Amino acid sequence: MSADVIIRGGTIVDGLGGEPYVADLAIADGVITAIGTVEGGAAREIDATGLLVTPGFVDLHTHYDGQAIWSDRMTPSSAHGVTTAVMGNCGVGFAPCRPEDHDTLVDVMAGVEDIPGVVMVDGLPWTWETFPEFLDALDARARDIDVAAFLPHSPLRVYVMGRRGVDRELPTPDDLAMMRKLAAEAIRSGAVGFASSRLTLHKTSSGHPIPSYEAEYAEIEAIARGVDDAGGSLLQFVPDLMAGDYEGALAAVFDVAAEVGLPVTFTLAIGNAGPPIHDDALRMVEKANANGGDVTGQIFPRPIGLVLGLELSGNPFVMYPSYLAISNVPLEERVAAMRRPDVRASILNDTPDPGGHPLMFAAQAWDYMFPLGSPPNYEPAPGDSIGARARARDVSPLEEAYDRLLDDDGHAMLLVTLANFRDGSLDTVAELIERDDVVLGLGDGGAHYGMICDASYPTYMLTHWVRDRATGRLPVARAVRELTSVPARVAGLHDRGRLAVGYKADVNVIDHGALTLHRPVVARDLPAGGRRLDQTADGYVATIVSGEVIAERGAPTDALPGRLIRGRQSAPA
Repeated sequence: MSADVIIRGGTIVDGLGGEPYVADLAIADGVITAIGTVEGGAAREIDATGLLVTPGFVDLHTHYDGQAIWSDRMTPSSAHGVTTAVMGNCGVGFAPCRPEDHDTLVDVMAGVEDIPGVVMVDGLPWTWETFPEFLDALDARARDIDVAAFLPHSPLRVYVMGRRGVDRELPTPDDLAMMRKLAAEAIRSGAVGFASSRLTLHKTSSGHPIPSYEAEYAEIEAIARGVDDAGGSLLQFVPDLMAGDYEGALAAVFDVAAEVGLPVTFTLAIGNAGPPIHDDALRMVEKANANGGDVTGQIFPRPIGLVLGLELSGNPFVMYPSYLAISNVPLEERVAAMRRPDVRASILNDTPDPGGHPLMFAAQAWDYMFPLGSPPNYEPAPGDSIGARARARDVSPLEEAYDRLLDDDGHAMLLVTLANFRDGSLDTVAELIERDDVVLGLGDGGAHYGMICDASYPTYMLTHWVRDRATGRLPVARAVRELTSVPARVAGLHDRGRLAVGYKADVNVIDHGALTLHRPVVARDLPAGGRRLDQTADGYVATIVSGEVIAERGAPTDALPGRLIRGRQSAPA
């Protein structure tokens, strides 16, 4: 046999934006060995007539730091064609960490990424202390797809400074020297870069700002120089979007990157209304790149938001004492209670308590809240909002939301579009996707288990943006490029993201006409019976990682070829 796998007669979408063409593709020893007319046989052949054949997708922004330890499946990502996931984003993670600081990092991750503390306590063995030891733990675990990791800022700060780091005190010169040393150590051991955040909404579960919040220039510079000491790599950063903190912290990160000579990728969001602050950020990107920098803004290709429901972390009533009194009873009993007139009147006439998760302020953003049907519509018409529906019924928005949450016997979900939904559409997102200094990301797989399910965005790109949207559709070659070679280049993973001889055999075979994104569902498959949102799709005929088929027609196989990626990867000769 001439190959391990031959994909016959598919439409090759090369990942570089080239015109699709029909050909065979052969794989042997985990790499692509031929594209064209392939003679001979293979241990496995896939008939791809009429199907798309694409590189595996690369997701730059995930939080599988915990899931990659306790699970061998990186779902939802691997169910949507993702074959490489980069984690450790937003500067939060589980290493480096001394035993006495385990609870601190659990508190950070529980607050920032909505991962229940008991899930991390039961799911993590904590067999590591240093970041290299954490990478070794990742390396020892077989999984379906490849993962790579950033060195996260908050654990590094706590490891070096202890309680002073948690309390966000200024580091001493000795602290800065140690951060630089440990950053170099992390890069040499295989980190793909360094990640940080100063987003106001990133708070611990106990309500405090995360350790990296308001870290000053000298600290970022010391860590960046450590990254450079070890040969350089990517800096990932989340600015304070709510405060429009582009001129402050983001400018400082750009300055550090220019001084040290490192690439930067940062979270870019579009305000639903008000001044277009994203334009200011893009002007900064243009200036930095014109001066020799390598800066990209990460954009999410649908609204940034929350999913609310009676089974989830948030809904419009989570701060109402009368609802909280029944919130812990089984769903069926709770729905029956909420349908009683006396309970309904008690909740609707109650006064919410202050506090709770900082994102819960959005749980009553009525004109940006929509029923999330099946299939889910992530670009709904403004007239379908809870606010608009309430006005049409001549009831309060609270009543409309109450009624919609009881749909589907309490399994109904509401989508809150916090950002990227400017003027009630995704038109501005469409403009940004076309820019060369913008990259797709922010799927957040492995995090916000009870609030969002955004890791499905590759499927959304290929359905909504390529096939279904009435205006502003993308050519399939461009969309696949944005999902593959572009994020691979940003991450420094030059061995993947394209279909060419010698490249890593991460491949999707897709029935584009049948591709369907389903509504999220609640699964209880986390450690300690923890709950999470999961989302599946139809149309992925096969997903291949390193030449092995990990999923066929939506069902996982027994193959677990995914491995830890250690550092930047060179293109094949």
